[in-house]
Amino acid sequence: MFTGIITDVGSVLSISEDNNKFKISTLFDHSDIDIGASICCSGICLTVTEKDAHEDGSYFNVDVSDETLSRTTAKNWKNNSLINLERSLKFGDEMGGHLVSGHVDCLSKVISINKVENGNIFTIEYPDTYKKFIASKGSICLDGISLTVNDVFDNKFTVNIISHTENNTTWKDIKEGANINMEIDIFARYISRQIEER
Repeated sequence: MFTGIITDVGSVLSISEDNNKFKISTLFDHSDIDIGASICCSGICLTVTEKDAHEDGSYFNVDVSDETLSRTTAKNWKNNSLINLERSLKFGDEMGGHLVSGHVDCLSKVISINKVENGNIFTIEYPDTYKKFIASKGSICLDGISLTVNDVFDNKFTVNIISHTENNTTWKDIKEGANINMEIDIFARYISRQIEER
């Protein structure tokens, strides 16, 4: 589990010929990363298969399944692509965001960006299938970042991303038309399921 609070922005160092093995640079100390550990990579929970140091810090390798490639932005990663990183939550850690599983539900799209004081308001479009899970002032995870939904209309919603978040994540480079990984709030999922059962 994760909280959606980004603690590093890594970058892709290399990609295997079959596009399933990624080497990702990080400021995390490789000696503190266990083989088999989970790291959330732009919203995708991936398992560390190798790790070591390199000239600019540390790196870790992850294997990405064909299913994950088909459903997430990982299929678009290239050398030097920036990746939001968060290590898995430990008991006793501060819960700064909301509970995030790292299981991407769908791709969503940035359809507009409006500048406001100390940040930007992003309008996000997503598949109709997930409309019942999105609520004003509820939580949403976009590219690994825990955010609060502002307004909801049709199959769109807005989020306000403050300058600090933009400057310390990959969102500083997000443009209109970009696809992003979306994970709905785990509690919204279970509440909806209970209602359906009744």
